[in-house]
Amino acid sequence: MVKICCIGAGYVGGPTMAVIALKCPKIEVAVVDISVSRINAWNSDQLPIYEPGLDGVVKECRGRNLFFSTDVEKHVFEADIVFVSVNTPTKTRGLGAGKAADLTYWESAARMIADVSKSDKIVVEKSTVPVKTAEAIEKILTHNSKGIKFQILSNPEFLAEGTAIKDLFNPDRVLIGGRETPEGQKAIGMLKSVYAHWVPEERILTTNLWSAELSKLAANAFLAQRISSVNAISALCEATGADVSQVAYSVGTDSRIGPKFLNASVGFGGSCFQKDILNLVYICECNGLPEVAEYWKQVIKINDYQKNRFVNRVVASMFNTVSNKKVAILGFAFKKDTGDTRETPAIDVCKGLLGDKARLSIYDPQVSEDQIQRDLTLSKFEWDHPTHLQPMSPTTVKQVSVVWDAYEATKEAHAVCILTEWDEFKSLDYQRIYNNMMKPAFIFDGRNVLDADKLREIGFIVFSIGKPLDSWLKDMPAVA
Repeated sequence: MVKICCIGAGYVGGPTMAVIALKCPKIEVAVVDISVSRINAWNSDQLPIYEPGLDGVVKECRGRNLFFSTDVEKHVFEADIVFVSVNTPTKTRGLGAGKAADLTYWESAARMIADVSKSDKIVVEKSTVPVKTAEAIEKILTHNSKGIKFQILSNPEFLAEGTAIKDLFNPDRVLIGGRETPEGQKAIGMLKSVYAHWVPEERILTTNLWSAELSKLAANAFLAQRISSVNAISALCEATGADVSQVAYSVGTDSRIGPKFLNASVGFGGSCFQKDILNLVYICECNGLPEVAEYWKQVIKINDYQKNRFVNRVVASMFNTVSNKKVAILGFAFKKDTGDTRETPAIDVCKGLLGDKARLSIYDPQVSEDQIQRDLTLSKFEWDHPTHLQPMSPTTVKQVSVVWDAYEATKEAHAVCILTEWDEFKSLDYQRIYNNMMKPAFIFDGRNVLDADKLREIGFIVFSIGKPLDSWLKDMPAVA
């Protein structure tokens, strides 16, 4: 029986290994992590991450050919293929701070693999890593190998949170990069045979190592670029009276462009986009390509501009102050159908409003109060480092209350900000919400999920990203 071990039981490792176990019943899959609480959660009825469909897959395989364990060394020792899916956060200090990926956790995983291995192994990069990481990992493994042979493969993930299980069941493509040597090609073939249990062969792409590593960064950069492009146009739409939804639709019907990732919003979030672009920027700078680095930096700048613009619009519309006013925040996760808050635009929007002394009442159906308070007190990039390296008890933000009901959040609020596109926000009773709010009552729709005309009929003053402005908003212009 082929044995697979995955180091790292997070958003990538857990779901990916669960689907491999489901689709390959003759392969034994172990997911290992040093976090006892995380592994306990994977072995419980309350999984540590929320992802539609994940629960059923895990429960079908767990204990049969899918195991979650903190005995990292035992399972690495036994494995034929070792996936490494540890954090590659942005460095917070030292060379490349604020841009370069911190490979501390990757390096320690590689050294541990070399220490415990007594047989040849295929080591698979599953984390998003900078180009040429495989070369560094190879050197560590080779210099510590004690005669054991390791083959390094790059197998980047292209999952979208909220649809990860669907994406794993029916991927656009599976990408495997390896050395262009007989041993490298044999290793590619072995990993390919795992995915071939359910993925059509024409969708399994093989490249050299460096192309696979760069393809992941490039894919995320291209997707983020599309969002920043439509968000830049949304600012122009507001200034001219155009409607960004109509513009995006007409642009998206061009078959060369297509309709995906053209929804204007308060900004993109998630664990990958900003981190990967900063990584790309750093790699370009290190390779003497400042113009290329500057091009990709602009994608991040527009994203930050969009969040700042939203905060400025809220404050300017409410007589240029939100001091001591209650503002309801509906949605804190970076997108619907996930509890993930990494780099969510809600963090910067909330911090901006708190900077103007607003009182925030936050509701999200999947994000805990502890997580929200932690996110609002952590410094930039700290979130991606392991929890035990983060501040143990972040101070509670006193101006923030977290509630478990949208109506409670909006009661006696001066304004409502929609920051996540949860489906339930479309079907709330906005007449009831309006009746219980302070007047004038404002709604700032950062996701364009609500019917602005119906809200105006109720009596709300409405701001929707990239839509023609209410006369009220024109009279109180936001200065970016």
